[in-house]
Amino acid sequence: MTKTNLSATIDAWGELKAEMAALELREKALKAALADLEPGAYEGEQYRLTISDSIRESLDMKAVRAHLSRQFIAAHTKETPTRTHRVVARTGDGVTA
Repeated sequence: MTKTNLSATIDAWGELKAEMAALELREKALKAALADLEPGAYEGEQYRLTISDSIRESLDMKAVRAHLSRQFIAAHTKETPTRTHRVVARTGDGVTA
């Protein structure tokens, strides 16, 4: 990949992430506007909204770890190779925002 292509690809990704952040803010505002509706189905012109209440169970890993030995945790810990990509906006002085 040439430096020009690399730069354009990085910038395109950054622009996409900014658009996604703006969309997520819009989504949050729309969900907040609907927050007082009772569970049920609601019709729009093009889409249907379904609201349902449920109970989600989750395991309190901090509490679990407090009751397990380091050896047990180490013996049951799985390592998986990962690669992280992070794109952030640049400021004019070369510092990232």
